[in-house]
Amino acid sequence: MREIDPSQTSRAQAFALWMHAPMPMVTLVKTLDVTRLVRYARWRRCPFNMLLCWCIGRAASQVEEFYRLPVGEKLMEYDRLAVNVVVAVRGGGISTCDIPFSDELKQFHRDYLSLTCQVRENAQAYEAGDAYMVIGTSALTATEIDGAVNIYAGCYNNPFLLWGRYRRRLWHVTLPLSFQFHHTQMDGQQAAQFLELLQREIHMLGR
Repeated sequence: MREIDPSQTSRAQAFALWMHAPMPMVTLVKTLDVTRLVRYARWRRCPFNMLLCWCIGRAASQVEEFYRLPVGEKLMEYDRLAVNVVVAVRGGGISTCDIPFSDELKQFHRDYLSLTCQVRENAQAYEAGDAYMVIGTSALTATEIDGAVNIYAGCYNNPFLLWGRYRRRLWHVTLPLSFQFHHTQMDGQQAAQFLELLQREIHMLGR
């Protein structure tokens, strides 16, 4: 992680406009076709949530804005990405776990299982470290959700995705998903590009 001069980046105008806005977060909602994910999870006997998180990392790694994030009064640049998941811990309650993104699905799968198991048993959050720009996620699978707008606390500017239970419709499975991002980090154009890439990565999984 290193500080960069916003005026020397494509985010110069956005930094000036949105860094001190009272509500700088934007939320987009998209319904994804996750039929491929559900089938792949069943065939390979691996967690649906893990596969979706890997696809999120794959899509984000192709959008340069994900490697920059406003932190405090500064614009920081990162070399790596991680995907954060919420873990139900033993004895009740929840904690969080950063999964370093790897372009190799097998490696990401191993890290996902080992790190979430560690958090579940120890009931202590795992953080990947300052080298990673972390993408937050939350899966509320107890119910179907059409969309969500998360809180803005001013200290957590990271992009965040939230989804509920997926829906079976005849031969297809769909999943409404909300994507919240700081307007300094990216505009709607890059956010929409990311969501399109996410859908493409899902369709291409295992091919």
